[in-house]
Amino acid sequence: MAAGMDFSPPYRLVEGGYNKDNVSAMEDEASENLNNIKQMSNGKPPRHLSAMRHSVSSIKLLATADMSLDVGVIANNSPSDEKPGFLPIFRSGSCAEMGPKQYMEDEHICIDNLVEHLGNTVSSQFPSPGAFYGVFDGHGGTDAACFIRNNILKYIVEDSNFPMCLEEAIKSAFLKADYAFADSSSLDISSGTTALTTLIFGGAVLGRRGRAIEMSKDHKPNCTFERQRIEKLGGVIYDGYLNGQLSVARALGDWHMKGAKGSACPLSAEPELKETHLTEEDEFLIMGCDGLWDVMSSQCAVSMARKELMLHNDPERCSKELVREALKRNTCDNLTVVVICFSPDPPPRIEIPQTRVRRSISLEGLNLLKGVLEL
Repeated sequence: MAAGMDFSPPYRLVEGGYNKDNVSAMEDEASENLNNIKQMSNGKPPRHLSAMRHSVSSIKLLATADMSLDVGVIANNSPSDEKPGFLPIFRSGSCAEMGPKQYMEDEHICIDNLVEHLGNTVSSQFPSPGAFYGVFDGHGGTDAACFIRNNILKYIVEDSNFPMCLEEAIKSAFLKADYAFADSSSLDISSGTTALTTLIFGGAVLGRRGRAIEMSKDHKPNCTFERQRIEKLGGVIYDGYLNGQLSVARALGDWHMKGAKGSACPLSAEPELKETHLTEEDEFLIMGCDGLWDVMSSQCAVSMARKELMLHNDPERCSKELVREALKRNTCDNLTVVVICFSPDPPPRIEIPQTRVRRSISLEGLNLLKGVLEL
């Protein structure tokens, strides 16, 4: 924890890491109870903790809206009208906080150099530079979030469509990961997780010169498209919850709500993908779970992150400041924030040309208005 980052009780800071207790095999009932005690002492929920309604929203890629399963892909090739030669340098920082909840169910991953991480086995196929990031908002336990965090990248790069057809490779990887989780006899397959992942090939979201660029859309059960899909497959929505149990329409795990593998069901494991191309104006990316977005707009987060990066140029410190601000705003959920910078330099100061006409709108408000007008 950086100097000056003082989180007051009852909140507990969770700095990344992977707890093997979350996915260890249970030999017998006694060892299971012991493991539950260990998890509770670590701020993790006990295994097989039942809950009819998981009070979980979705997670969100910034600069964005809520989502359930989303993948941001940034391709190496750039449009013909963009200046060639822009190669971002990836720097990331993260902060995870249990918040007011009894257990920590979030997981995240940050890989700034994919070629180095993957080694010689697949690095020859992989464009450089490349990076991978993910935020996994678990519910009903931590098993699903831990499993997907530790395996989703492997399923992507080992898919036969990778890297020539990324969309097919990623969609296939999510389904394979979901099926593999269902086959795991040592894990609680009734637990589930939403997933927000970003795969970067030389170029991804987006504080663009101080303006928030939305990279995802809502996957709530009440959304028109999701509602139509759910009802067509025989599902129902009660008070915004899918079959009265989940507040998301897409999730990995939750096999107590799914049918046989390969069969269509109201709760989908298929991710939505959006591709964009980075330019020199794209300064940083913010990824976070609903603990952040429940209390902060995309533009507010971008404006705050940009101001912080201009002061100290430290993405980890920036992520901690965003978590601190969400706690001040009385968020009711776990908090995980990842900030990825695309340049070694801090964001430049934005010069606003002076005009004779006086205006009474802040820079943040102006950027928000520009974003709305461009939709």
